[in-house]
Amino acid sequence: MIRHETLNPPPHIYPVNEWKIIETSFYPRFLAQTETIFSIGNGYMGLRGNFEEGRPVFQNGTFINGFHETWPIVYGEEAFGFAKTGQTMLNVTDAKTIRLFVDDEPFYLPSASLMLFERTLDMQAGVLDRKLLWETPSGKQVFIESRRLVSFEHRHLAAISYQVTVLNASAPVVISSELIGSQPNQIGKNDPRQSSGLNGQPLLAREHYGSGSRLILGHQARNSGMTLACGVDHVLETECHYTLKTDISGNHGKAVFAVDAEPGKPIKLVKFISYHTAQSAQVRDLCERTEWTLDRALKHGFDSIVDSQSQYMDDFWRRSDVVIEGAPTEPGKPMGENQQALRWNLFQILQAVGRAQGAGIPAKGLTGQTYEGHYFWDTEIYLLPFLTYTAPNLARNLLQFRHSMLDQARERARQLNQKGAMFPWRTINGEEASAYYAAGTAQYHINADIIYALKKYVEITDDKALLFQEGAEMLVETARLWADLGFYSPRKEGKFCIDGVTGPDEYNTVVDNNTYTNLLARENLWFAADTVRRMQEETPDHYATLVHRTGFDPAEAEEWQRAADSMYIPYDEPTGIHPQDDNFLEKEGWDLENTPKDKFPLLLHYHPLVIYRHQVIKQADVVLALFLLGDGFSAERKKRNFDYYDPLTTGDSSLSACIQAIVAAEVGDTRKALKYARYAMLMDLADNGGNVRDGVHVASMGGTWMMMVYGLAGMRDYNGRISFDPRLPSSITRLRFPLEIRGQRLEVEITEKEATYELKKGQGLTITHQGKEIELSREQPMTLPVRVTSFHA
Repeated sequence: MIRHETLNPPPHIYPVNEWKIIETSFYPRFLAQTETIFSIGNGYMGLRGNFEEGRPVFQNGTFINGFHETWPIVYGEEAFGFAKTGQTMLNVTDAKTIRLFVDDEPFYLPSASLMLFERTLDMQAGVLDRKLLWETPSGKQVFIESRRLVSFEHRHLAAISYQVTVLNASAPVVISSELIGSQPNQIGKNDPRQSSGLNGQPLLAREHYGSGSRLILGHQARNSGMTLACGVDHVLETECHYTLKTDISGNHGKAVFAVDAEPGKPIKLVKFISYHTAQSAQVRDLCERTEWTLDRALKHGFDSIVDSQSQYMDDFWRRSDVVIEGAPTEPGKPMGENQQALRWNLFQILQAVGRAQGAGIPAKGLTGQTYEGHYFWDTEIYLLPFLTYTAPNLARNLLQFRHSMLDQARERARQLNQKGAMFPWRTINGEEASAYYAAGTAQYHINADIIYALKKYVEITDDKALLFQEGAEMLVETARLWADLGFYSPRKEGKFCIDGVTGPDEYNTVVDNNTYTNLLARENLWFAADTVRRMQEETPDHYATLVHRTGFDPAEAEEWQRAADSMYIPYDEPTGIHPQDDNFLEKEGWDLENTPKDKFPLLLHYHPLVIYRHQVIKQADVVLALFLLGDGFSAERKKRNFDYYDPLTTGDSSLSACIQAIVAAEVGDTRKALKYARYAMLMDLADNGGNVRDGVHVASMGGTWMMMVYGLAGMRDYNGRISFDPRLPSSITRLRFPLEIRGQRLEVEITEKEATYELKKGQGLTITHQGKEIELSREQPMTLPVRVTSFHA
């Protein structure tokens, strides 16, 4: 059920455009939200949508993926195996600020007389534009145009074009381009999701110098030892006379351009920005790399960088765009709102992952510090499906990044007195950073989530090289953990049971036989046993390497097979459902209907023990398993489980609505499917969670793609076999999207009455449409009727 109020922005200020987010007036009420919504990034660096002038501001933020400080986790009472070291993604040196003065008076948005204001996030071009007309108290009209981008082609580069034209008079104009270290970091207030804050200044000044209009600052994190360099350089183009003065110190630098502005003559400043970071490289070396990046930017020029950005975006949308057409799903809503929201969600995923080599995807992308910039299971379950089908190279990078943590996962398993490997619930550097084990470390399912994503990736890409190298090692170590963690219970007829774990639903912790965990662990064990046997038979060299690296014994595969075959899956005969865990049905129900809306999310208003003793669910748990492993459940059982769990689900997690939408569509609950789909799609643009100010919900964004492809198009990909059972509501007239499957490119277009499948690249592909197997060949579209269903809206 949806328990939260939405906050839709006023359409006269934020008009709907299918390719753009547009703001037509300075609107301070939405300042915090729009800093997130207008953020730009490339997966390596992210800039919050702060105004160039630096004020007003909710949080001035610049983030580098993986660049973090460490700190000791302090417990009131210690226990063996508790996580020891916290990690926080840092707010780094700000290079966005460009202050403007006319007649020596500052341009300040809240007090400025604005004759025009428009800010636009152009998702086709990958740029953030702003134009405004300011009338000074003396009647001088100043036209200001800016364009900002974080380059996808050039990983370490961002750039800002800032143009000022005094239209009707001469005036002294000063443009102060700044570089500001010592940025504040988020300090959470009564919200455990927010960053806990850091003591003192975590970044120590190590280098500072300048030459011409170039400024360089170098820092090192106090505890983690990570190093950072940030540099800027400038090009000023104008017919007006100007002078340049620079100043730089350990934590601040500025290049001040004093211009004698003449009427109608533009003053265009281009600011090139570069960041480089490292685990332990010398700051001086990073400063040198930063200068190389700036040299290339000056050589190529701003327009060339904009052109390369456009080309990158064209390729992204060709591989990823989902077109949805039809009437609005709610009265009074514009028709293009769903399309706009969908594209913005996909664009934000790209900004979180595009150039994230050697790193994961933070829960908030690179738009805020909530959740400390940590990587969770979100990546594998909610984002890997989209990336596997549209950018398999990025999916591969993320799986390889998980593998890079394997040695630390082995060590973590030892700390938990287990064999094999235990991947961290939340982390940046590979160490477990969750201080609350009940809703953190106890979520052992993350091991199986990673393997589930690996299996899907291999089935859809046929990337056996990854499977037989990095994948096989992870399979062996995760299977070892499950085999060691579980036991054969005489009280469960000798079935293999897993006790003391937490499933995806964090409102029920440290339980026995969580259904989701047992189901996913079974898949993990089966896949591990099957893979090592295949390797022994088909690729003996890879198998020998695996044995050498892991000490694998063939008898282990037999143990894994037996455990998987004997896995206990809770089932309750009287209700015909799968209990979420052994004791879930014994708990008292929570009176959600009479719980005030201002008491959601429950985690901010009730002690955990109160929540834990009730039948109440934070997010889809069993229902998620119904989707991921749907071929193991009958249609009738899916419906019974969905009908039982849906009323108990608060939606306090942004990860829930998208999954509920998919399963609601499959079981034929039209009203709920559309309601949940819209809620998930507008999670951030309508601030459904009430905290978009702290950053985007990037996993939910992956869920919006799944809603379209798995939900409305009814695609399923069990064991690599692609099938479609379209179920468009009458309010949607067309759905179109591309998929990359084993190196081939399939385009799918669905209307209410027919579905067209066209192989754009590749030699041949077999798929199933509503139970009928069809063979596709290149450039020969096949159109088939869609059986009429009861799915109407």
